[in-house]
Amino acid sequence: MRPLGFVLACACFATVSVAQGGPAKPQPPAPAAPKPPPPAAGKGPTANANANAKSKPVVLAKAWAPPSYVAMVKKWHEPVPAPKPEGRAKLVLSSINGMGRVELTPLTDAGGFSPVDLDRASHLLRSSDGAEHPIHPRLLDVAYALQRHFGAGEVRFLSGFRTPKRLGSNHGYGRALDLVVPGATDEQVAAFVRAKGFVGVGIYPTSGFVHVDVRDRSFFWVDRSGPGKPNKTVGVLAGDAAASDVAARKSGHVGVPAPAIGRDVEGALQKLAKAAPPPAADPSEPEPDDDH
Repeated sequence: MRPLGFVLACACFATVSVAQGGPAKPQPPAPAAPKPPPPAAGKGPTANANANAKSKPVVLAKAWAPPSYVAMVKKWHEPVPAPKPEGRAKLVLSSINGMGRVELTPLTDAGGFSPVDLDRASHLLRSSDGAEHPIHPRLLDVAYALQRHFGAGEVRFLSGFRTPKRLGSNHGYGRALDLVVPGATDEQVAAFVRAKGFVGVGIYPTSGFVHVDVRDRSFFWVDRSGPGKPNKTVGVLAGDAAASDVAARKSGHVGVPAPAIGRDVEGALQKLAKAAPPPAADPSEPEPDDDH
């Protein structure tokens, strides 16, 4: 007589076998996934900075913002129909903070503005405390390229020149704009400007704008900080930044030199005066052409 445990074990095995329909049949192996084709020549990560910038998502998740602020940001981005000009479209800069609005006449399709229009732009882009500073002409060219590329009726800005509280900010040198292009997302705006070369481009997904500046070497970042909060800068796309500068240089463009004057303007001017050569003996003679 067999032990009771052996009988129960056999009964359990028989029950499981019947319920499962016997031992499982071996399944054929899954077909191997096809290998992706090799990249075409000239399509590498540094071949086309514009396409590369569009292909890489860089925006981080937004931090929390009050619903009223979110609604306001949404309104900033609402499209404005662009008028159909009889000639070349004008650059229209409009302040989100009630500083005013100007229409500037470009000298070419790529931008370029008269001294009078540069002064008007500098006045509009003044600091909130009323201080003014010359705006770098290339910054206006980038803003004009944005307006034309997206077919916008204007470029809206939150901040242009800001009276420097610390050294290093391009806002303090008239080289930066915090802006919105109506009808375009901030990601689209950032991708377009990144391909320009020799630019700084920062996306602020919580605050709802894009920082654009001109500089001697490109740098791209994302900052999830909210309005009035400490910065949370995270650098992105370092390879694309270098590639866009290389492409711009091959096209004949150069970066904007780093500022040479800080807060001590008088001291900097005195150094320049000491380094200047003595005046010519005959002031009626033209100065030598140093543009070479």
